[in-house]
Amino acid sequence: MTAQSTGSGDTPRDGLRPVMTDVARLAGVSQKTVSRVVRGEANVSTAVRDRVNAAIAELGFRPNAAARALVSKRSNAVGILTPATPLYGPSAELLGLERAAGRAGLTVLIASAEAGEATTVTAAIRRLIDSGVDGLLMGSLLTSDGVDETELHGKPAVVVGDPPEGMQLPAAVTDQEAGARAAIEHLLALGHRTVHHLAGPSAWHSATARTLAWRAALQNAGRPVPTHVMGDWTSRSGYELGRKLAADPDATAVFVGNDQMAIGLLRALAEAGRRVPEDVSVVGFDDIPDAEYLPVPLTTVKQDFQELADRAVEMFTALVDEDTTDHTDHGDDRLVITPELVVRRSTAPPPTPGR
Repeated sequence: MTAQSTGSGDTPRDGLRPVMTDVARLAGVSQKTVSRVVRGEANVSTAVRDRVNAAIAELGFRPNAAARALVSKRSNAVGILTPATPLYGPSAELLGLERAAGRAGLTVLIASAEAGEATTVTAAIRRLIDSGVDGLLMGSLLTSDGVDETELHGKPAVVVGDPPEGMQLPAAVTDQEAGARAAIEHLLALGHRTVHHLAGPSAWHSATARTLAWRAALQNAGRPVPTHVMGDWTSRSGYELGRKLAADPDATAVFVGNDQMAIGLLRALAEAGRRVPEDVSVVGFDDIPDAEYLPVPLTTVKQDFQELADRAVEMFTALVDEDTTDHTDHGDDRLVITPELVVRRSTAPPPTPGR
């Protein structure tokens, strides 16, 4: 099918973006029929649908999002709320959510909020809702970030991770407890008497869950539970706290709350002359891209952030398709993904006494 200029107005206007009437003229159908094809309605014959799609392809016609929204009463846009932090976990969550939303045909609007400040979380939610999104995808937030659910104005929302306090929202979550337990059991199976813990900040759900699971795993195994130390997720805090752990001769195995703190710990151990894994075994959490390329490749618990994002977007689109303003029945919905322990070279049996 080739459009030829006749000067009669039956073909696309020179230099202008094609519109629905241009498609209708070229395909020889009504504008209403083109609209039905664009919306994917079933009451169009195969022959007519093929003719319209051929015209769309030839003209390079792209349906206007605003026009589609007027018809469907949906914006096909989703707001993503993310913590304002450069940390790997939240950044990986955001990238995963943006990719998954794009594959689902959703336009993405992003707002960030300062972690731990409920007022900035509320303000970010309001900005997104006021922008006309169909609902929200919320990245990892802090325990103190709870806001009144009425701020959602009946819009569906799905959380990646545990919802903030006071909010009953469906969520796609990593089984933090299972990941931490796998790390501790791995170290105990190697023969370590106990496992020290360099934890993340207690304001984060994930850090608290990993710490509780570490303690429970040691208690269940009848092992002593050392006093844990708490960092702020950064390599610097891992290094500073790691210097104290490196000075403790009883510390032969350390479970670290994330890989970035583990990197700092590795430096502290090296400076103290304690070899990894010959003298001290180290396990991280996240499996950042650099973990396998460190001088001693890091054993760590792998979180699949893209899988989390994919499942969260699937949950979100299902809620939107329900076409209701009452999503309370889904407040307890949880899709749990079990992380994987990736064993590399930073773990080994403890040193032989006297050596």
